[in-house]
Amino acid sequence: MAESPATTERSGGVPRWLRLLLVLGFLYLFLVGVKGLETGIKVFGADTAERIFGYVSSPVAGLFAGILATVLVQSSSVTTSTIVGLVGSGSLSVAAAVPMIMGANIGTTVTNTLASLGHVRRGAEFRRAFAGATVHDFFNVFAVLLFLPLELATGFLSRSASALSSALAGSEAVAGAAPGTSPIKSAIKAPVKLIEGGMTDLGLHTGWLGALLLALSLALIFLALVLITRNMRIVMAGRMEAGFNAVLGRGAGVGAMILGVVVTVAVQSSSITTSILVPLLGAGVITLENAYPVTLGANLGTTVTALLASLAADRPEALTIALTHTLFNVFGILVFYPLPAVRRLPMRAARALAEVATRRKRVVVAYLVFVFVVVPLVGIVVFR
Repeated sequence: MAESPATTERSGGVPRWLRLLLVLGFLYLFLVGVKGLETGIKVFGADTAERIFGYVSSPVAGLFAGILATVLVQSSSVTTSTIVGLVGSGSLSVAAAVPMIMGANIGTTVTNTLASLGHVRRGAEFRRAFAGATVHDFFNVFAVLLFLPLELATGFLSRSASALSSALAGSEAVAGAAPGTSPIKSAIKAPVKLIEGGMTDLGLHTGWLGALLLALSLALIFLALVLITRNMRIVMAGRMEAGFNAVLGRGAGVGAMILGVVVTVAVQSSSITTSILVPLLGAGVITLENAYPVTLGANLGTTVTALLASLAADRPEALTIALTHTLFNVFGILVFYPLPAVRRLPMRAARALAEVATRRKRVVVAYLVFVFVVVPLVGIVVFR
């Protein structure tokens, strides 16, 4: 059945079915990029990898590195996918990667905080928008303050993820398939081998070969995620607004959280989901209590990208760190949402900061620069 002109127009002149096919193609390129990253690290060699990542040898430095990397690329999906590729190559341990994953969760909140600046000239509107943006910050900061020490002391997140990863990997073994021989992985490996072989035929030095493969893979990951996000945002246009209005109109709760998960998985960007909330909050269309569970759902939904990235890796540790990311957000929701007294903590902190920021606009700039740039940079240097 042909699509109506209105449907095609809403998709930017391209039929939605075609955009969905393009998304599948971009998803394949994304997985190829993750596999190329893993291969590039292996080409560099273990010693080189040690020198590159030696400065984040401590958990605290790893946390700050995750924050800074995500702020720089403006995408936690790129950061977590890169981390999965590094773990999959064996150059980064799961223990070292866990704080980086947590840091990426904090770093991604800068986007919707920046989005709130569009309301800075209107006092009450800005107060609501800034509180709605920074509640995301405070939830992730509180979750890290709680779970990072527990993880370092007990390894409960990585151990749980490892057990779950082993159970999932066991299903492949039961089916009689050798690790890394699935059709999906074979299809992902093929172009990487072709590119690596072509570069080798050019007579490139191993160091240059590894550097070019890494650069190409990172560019491919970033480009693929941008194109996936752009096309899915167009496909979902109208549906997102209708979904927000329908669910949030009935109040907050689990339904709003599920909405945050679904929208984020669909557009492959938690920043888009949370940034949509900011103008709605500023205009007073929804309350902070209604927006908060959507934010939590977006946090959970964004972990799907890392899980997809783990499909391209041979080592089971890649799936373990991806599942660690998911469990971190699941446990965060279980701790900070069910009990009303605990649920209100991030909202109270966000409202208090918004009150100060509304009275003194310089606080906003200081907050953004200090929390997302200065502290991570100093932390990496001091705790390395």
